[in-house]
Amino acid sequence: MNSKELKRLLMDWRVATLIILVLLSVIAIYPHFDSRGNLTTNLQYGLDLQNGAWIQLEYRAEIVGFTTDQPVEEFISSLSKSLDTEVLLVDENHLEIRKFYNQTELEPVFAASGGTITSYQQGVSKKTADDVKSILENKINALGTKDARVNTLSGLNNVARYVRVELAGVNMNQAQEIVGKQGKFEIRIQTIGNQTEHVLYGDAITSVSNEQMEITRGSSWGVPFTISEAGAIALQDAAIRTGLILDPDNHHLLMILDNKTVFDAPMDAEAAAKLAKDPNRQWVATTGTGKAGEAAAKTLKIHLHAGALPVDVKTVGAGTVPAEQGRQNMYVSLFAGILSLVTVALVIYYRYREPGIVLPMVMINASEMIILLGFISAIKFQMDLPTIAGLIAVLGTGIDQLVVITDEILHEGKVPSPNLYLKRLARALAIIVTAAATVVIAMVPLMVMPLTTLQGFALITIMGVLVGVIITRPAYGRVIMTILSK
Repeated sequence: MNSKELKRLLMDWRVATLIILVLLSVIAIYPHFDSRGNLTTNLQYGLDLQNGAWIQLEYRAEIVGFTTDQPVEEFISSLSKSLDTEVLLVDENHLEIRKFYNQTELEPVFAASGGTITSYQQGVSKKTADDVKSILENKINALGTKDARVNTLSGLNNVARYVRVELAGVNMNQAQEIVGKQGKFEIRIQTIGNQTEHVLYGDAITSVSNEQMEITRGSSWGVPFTISEAGAIALQDAAIRTGLILDPDNHHLLMILDNKTVFDAPMDAEAAAKLAKDPNRQWVATTGTGKAGEAAAKTLKIHLHAGALPVDVKTVGAGTVPAEQGRQNMYVSLFAGILSLVTVALVIYYRYREPGIVLPMVMINASEMIILLGFISAIKFQMDLPTIAGLIAVLGTGIDQLVVITDEILHEGKVPSPNLYLKRLARALAIIVTAAATVVIAMVPLMVMPLTTLQGFALITIMGVLVGVIITRPAYGRVIMTILSK
């Protein structure tokens, strides 16, 4: 191939796109030497490939189906008092009880409140599970812990019973402390200038409700929360002593989590006037209007929990991966990947006996692996053994598709004319697209179901299929035609 033909090949948009993606992927992976002189990359590794610990927690709560002839709000209020816990309406037929009771214990309480149980399942609603995940992630991020993963394990009915926390590079004692540690939450009142005075700590907050829009306050978003009787008295005393009652605009309420201010706003004038007469346990922290107000309310709700989960949890499983085992898994995985690539090259050479065909196939396959690794690095996805299994699976299916293209083009062992070549390439790509669609459909359930250990496999398989169909197969078709024409 002369320089003119090579230039024409490299300028082809399909080949150029492949080259650009490979270069961008190498930049995303960023292989470099660290301060100790060891070769490292931006790739993040999960527990399978380095030392760390995992903890699986079970929610001590339940989702209960119900019927009642009482007004729903009165029914929920009665249950909440009888059960001494928060009871939330999930939908018109289901309640979330944020304390563990078995069905036998609940039935007489429901009957006394004017209702009956129609279904019972241990766990929490999807919304509560998302809150728990956010709280744990917020806590882990605040502690600066890297390579952490929090996965909610939900059923098809959107009831979550478990949450799994994986902390790479952390021993079991540290993992238990991170998951179980309570954040330090404090409410203070601004006194003079930037000076503030302590009012109460997070243990005075007895319950936090979901964020909601308050029409009476100009459609502002807010987070309702309740404080204890002692906390209400302490807040009233502090408000009177600091002058907040008379001048709320110059005596803001501040909420501080682990020495970081997460809320700073004046008390509503009407609420301040009422507080002058009686202690108030029911409060709403207003965060603003629109999408920004809603987002701020969701974040504040997490902070109001002060790092504590909205429901009790119980550790039902835990384990560690020693550093030596992680390194061994890493080396075995690397060896398996290289061996797969070499084996594929030998099989292809045995089939075609032509280096001019084998080399492009291997290079296309290798470029596909680089693009997938770049994608993993860019989205900061943790590589684990299922992810590596997905890469090896893509390696095999990729070669299958390249063989389909090559055999279609070399029908009867003859290199076709350009027009016939395009028809055969289109037919081969149609076969590949159909097969790829089947693989994607098969992998989607693994992506959406709570099989967290297989999500990496499903993600990489789907991405490998998409990269192959959109990028590498068309580029290979262009390259192989140029080579075969010689």
